[in-house]
Amino acid sequence: MSAALEDGLRLEGVRIAQGGRMLLSIDAHIRPGAILTVMGPSGSGKSTLLSAIIGAVAPGFDVSGRVRLDGRDLSGLAPQHRRVGILFQDDALFAHLSVGGNLAFALPPSVKGRAARRARVAAALADAELDGFADRDPATLSGGQRARAALMRTLLAEPRALLLDEPFSRLDASLRAQIRAFVFRRAAERRLPVLLVTHDAEDARAAGGAIVTLAGGAR
Repeated sequence: MSAALEDGLRLEGVRIAQGGRMLLSIDAHIRPGAILTVMGPSGSGKSTLLSAIIGAVAPGFDVSGRVRLDGRDLSGLAPQHRRVGILFQDDALFAHLSVGGNLAFALPPSVKGRAARRARVAAALADAELDGFADRDPATLSGGQRARAALMRTLLAEPRALLLDEPFSRLDASLRAQIRAFVFRRAAERRLPVLLVTHDAEDARAAGGAIVTLAGGAR
C-alpha cells in the first residue's frame, strides 16, 4: 500500500473562531484504524470542527488551517468529493425509502448494475445482522437496528475517514455499549481514521485512543 493511502487524516493548524472569539485550535494526525476523541462543553466548537472537515461550515464561523486526507488537501472540495463519512446523533434514515433503499442511496457510481448493487446492499445488511430487512420500513426498526443501518449506509459510500458526532448519545446504556463496539470494530476493520466528538467520558474510554479536551463553551 502506498504511503499516501497509509497517511490517514491530518488537521494542520485548524483554527475556528466566531465573532472574533477563538473556539478551538487543533493539530492532529489520526492514522488509519486509530481514533481521536475530542471532548468539550456545548459551544466549544466540536461539531463545527466536524463541519469544517466535511466542508459544510455554517455562516458566522471563521476557519483557517488545512485538512488532509491520505495526503490530499481537502480545501475547496465539495463535501461529496471529500470521501469523509459522518454519523450524527440522529441516524437520519430517509423515511420515504426502505431500509435497502437507504443503503443503496449511498453506493458510489462505480458499483454498476442492479444485481451488483443489490448484492452490495445485501452483504452490508448481513454484516449488520439485518438479513432480510431490505424491504422494511425504517420506522419499524429498533434503535439499535437503525444505528447499525445508518453506519452501514455510511460505509457503503466507501469513505476514507469516519467522523462521529455523538452518535451514541440517544441510545440507552446497554444498547450504547453494543453499538459503540459495533461502530469501532467496523471502522478498525476498514482501517479508517476516526474522529469522535462526545460529552461522555465512557465513549472516550471505549475508543481507546488519544483525547483532546476543549475549553470554553456557550456564553
